[in-house]
Amino acid sequence: MYPLILHGKRLSELQRSLNFRYSVKLLQNSFAFSNLFSSASASADASLRDGYKGDNFTVSYLVDSLGFTTKHAESISNKVSFEDKGNPDSVLSLLRSYGFTKSQISSIVTIYPRLLILDAEKSIAPKLQSLKSRGASTTELTEIVSTVPKILGKRGHKGISVYYDFVKDIIEADKSSSDEKLCHSFPQGNKENKIRNISVLRELGVAQRLLFPLLISDSQPVCGKQRFEESLKKVVEMGFDPETSKFVEALRVIYRMSEKTIEEKVNVYKRLGFGVADVWGIFKKWPSFLSYSEKKITHAFETLMGCGLLKHEVLSLLKKHPKCICTSEQKIVNSIETFLGLGFTRDEFAMMIKRYPQCIDYTAETVKKKTEFIVRKMNWPLGALVSIPQVYGYSLEKRTAPRCNVIKTLMSKGLMGDGSETPPMSSVLTSTDQAFLRRYVMKHDKLAPELMTIFNGK
Repeated sequence: MYPLILHGKRLSELQRSLNFRYSVKLLQNSFAFSNLFSSASASADASLRDGYKGDNFTVSYLVDSLGFTTKHAESISNKVSFEDKGNPDSVLSLLRSYGFTKSQISSIVTIYPRLLILDAEKSIAPKLQSLKSRGASTTELTEIVSTVPKILGKRGHKGISVYYDFVKDIIEADKSSSDEKLCHSFPQGNKENKIRNISVLRELGVAQRLLFPLLISDSQPVCGKQRFEESLKKVVEMGFDPETSKFVEALRVIYRMSEKTIEEKVNVYKRLGFGVADVWGIFKKWPSFLSYSEKKITHAFETLMGCGLLKHEVLSLLKKHPKCICTSEQKIVNSIETFLGLGFTRDEFAMMIKRYPQCIDYTAETVKKKTEFIVRKMNWPLGALVSIPQVYGYSLEKRTAPRCNVIKTLMSKGLMGDGSETPPMSSVLTSTDQAFLRRYVMKHDKLAPELMTIFNGK
């Protein structure tokens, strides 16, 4: 299918004289675990807070005003930040005045958080009023805008109206389970291509939640005609499922690159030790893998080797968790410092990311919080986390803490053997819910209701 990729001429050798800079000021291995969460940690955390006052205010505002969880609010604060409530209050008040429900507003802010920093009176209100004046009912208006809130970020009332009408047609067609093709009097220009291409994707089975962001964006693969058709054909032939987000991600990547560029990217990975089949296998898992520059790819590879991994270990890690290719050097450095500061050795850190590469992705706060709980509350050794680092991926509030509280309750009542031995971490945290309940709850008939309450986090 890809003659240029499979049989193309080899590129020149990657330069070996990469100015690779990898410097980590190692914390002393003798750094006491108990001190980590005291003065030094408090000082570092205070410094961090000072640097992110806007983010902290944004998180607090989203939690207080919209009822978001802290985790969800933190995710949104990465996309938008503000330091006072004046503007976002005006936006929320405007939406409520047009009949948007609490859940619709939450959806709008989640999908398009930047709406909170737009001028409510000058930017948003005229667009809502324009749509309302065209005869849109409150129900239609709120449903469509909450489904595609980026409509309110587009310029020009005519363009907004065209998109609004098209979204309305799709929503109504999907509600009626209509299999008929949508017919439109297409406007001239770019919108014509976008609407036609979105119709094609819809007929292939691409979901609304994936279609509408493509419709609104100005830099997506649905803007063209011939290029769109060629890219779509390749993605379909690769076997991507149109009902998944990876289908759209793959379409974006392929649309942006020529055959020659794709060949060059594949050759970069080949020179690092990947086979062609490996490259396309990873692309199927994470399409963005193919979109990074040669400099970023090679630098990320060298950075991972700088963690103490051998070449074949980095290759294996990237096959399992290709997202690591986009992890910045600074993030990896920060991750190493965090784990070493907690008492892990460099070799143990390397072992952990081999076993569970996602470790690199977690914030210092998350790693510290979960490690402190495991070691201090449950008295499990650090070595247990080296053996089962996927524990860092478990929710502390929904899984780890409730299960551990069940164990603590049993121990306090002398129902765990001699009462002094904490069972292995693998037995408590990695087992399925059914296995855990069978092992630690159901066998205690009289205590089972209380243990179930604790297990359910109540």
